[in-house]
Amino acid sequence: MYILVPDLDLQMLEVSGLTPSLSDLYLMNLLVTTAMFLVLTFRAWIELKNYNIMWKEIRRRSTNEVVSRILKAERELFTKVEGGTELYDLLCRMFDVEAK
Repeated sequence: MYILVPDLDLQMLEVSGLTPSLSDLYLMNLLVTTAMFLVLTFRAWIELKNYNIMWKEIRRRSTNEVVSRILKAERELFTKVEGGTELYDLLCRMFDVEAK
């Protein structure tokens, strides 16, 4: 059975010579705060990278949708030009458009 004595832990530290001084506590607090800041900065950097990746993906999808509509509407124009069908097929593959 453990009996809680308020000054017992402090007395044990004093006996063993491990009593932290005020400057030790301030230093430990500074180290913990700095470590937490570094972790939060690293997490924010990772979130920024993820945001940039998502933003590029959204822009790419919107570009593909616009190009898809243009390619589907202007298919006739491509077939009238020499080499237009190859260009049309290449653009369809490049922008993930299903050629009809």
